[in-house]
Amino acid sequence: QVQLVESGGGLVQPGGSLRLSCAASGSIFWINTMGWYRQGPGKERELVATITRGGSTNYADSVKGRFTISRDNAKNAVYLQMISLKPEDTAVYYCNAEASPYASTGFYDYWGQGTQVTVSS
Repeated sequence: QVQLVESGGGLVQPGGSLRLSCAASGSIFWINTMGWYRQGPGKERELVATITRGGSTNYADSVKGRFTISRDNAKNAVYLQMISLKPEDTAVYYCNAEASPYASTGFYDYWGQGTQVTVSS
């Protein structure tokens, strides 16, 4: 199966920057779209940004112009560069991948364990 491991979260002051990384490992035949989602305190999980294998991106309106998603297909990795962070960006950030573990199987949604991002002075 496919495992996703995030890293790069932490505590940052408003206006600061962070870069999240997510690496996929295990049995991987193909990965289509990868993305980042977040869940703030008392809120539902929401989309932050996605990127297709070809590099097409999609962002939530709340992060446009501040967050940049990128990926390295050779490394099965996806990244999220976050600048001008706001307190409302505080959340657990989850990596997601639409992946097929074997050539004979279909595609499934895989999730990382999440990494905490806290924006506070």
